Amino acid sequence: MLPNLTVTATAAEFMRCVVRFSGVPRGAGFRLCVSVGPCSEYDAEFSAEAEPQLGDEEMDINGVRLFLPAESRLLLDGVTIDFVDLPTQTGLTFAKSDVRRSISASAGIDEPGVARIDVRAVGRRRNRLFGNNRK
Repeated sequence: MLPNLTVTATAAEFMRCVVRFSGVPRGAGFRLCVSVGPCSEYDAEFSAEAEPQLGDEEMDINGVRLFLPAESRLLLDGVTIDFVDLPTQTGLTFAKSDVRRSISASAGIDEPGVARIDVRAVGRRRNRLFGNNRK
């Protein structure tokens, strides 16, 4: 069952950039694995993958193929995913019913054909990737 999930335009653009610059074939998707971490925050791993893995469900989010494993689908029901770029935090955030949870995002899984993306590298290139003129 697919979650009732909202992805902001900024988060969708981040996902699109991860997939685009990952080196995986055209038509690949963004795989998001979410679990509950310490202090009730969400821990997340993401990767760009050519196809969903066994047990993943696929959603189309503004033209981005989003692959979600079962645990992620349960945790993300009713959640809004956003991308923030602040002096103290850069990455995806999850909000549910006025509760905002940050994630510890790490990308990539050591498997053949899975691109490893360092979220810090994406953040440093934000002006070029996101059309943002901030200094």
